[in-house]
Amino acid sequence: MNQEQLLTYINQVSFVVSDMLLYLDTHPTDREALAYCEDHIAMRNKALKEYAALYGPLTIDTADDASSECWEWVNTPWPWEGRLK
Repeated sequence: MNQEQLLTYINQVSFVVSDMLLYLDTHPTDREALAYCEDHIAMRNKALKEYAALYGPLTIDTADDASSECWEWVNTPWPWEGRLK
């Protein structure tokens, strides 16, 4: 995936995670939903790490990734600025 595709994927998976967390607030015993949510959390974390390694971190969660320079991410264009590398 290129940078734009990876960012779109991260947004899609993040939406699923957020939606599932809301669902699980009202259905905490739904084991199938919990497993689905956990799978998507893992997919999101993997995609965030991949993005950080290639383009710099999107979130503070991957800012300390060994593949990126400390605080270098603040010098790169923000994804919403529309200037993908």
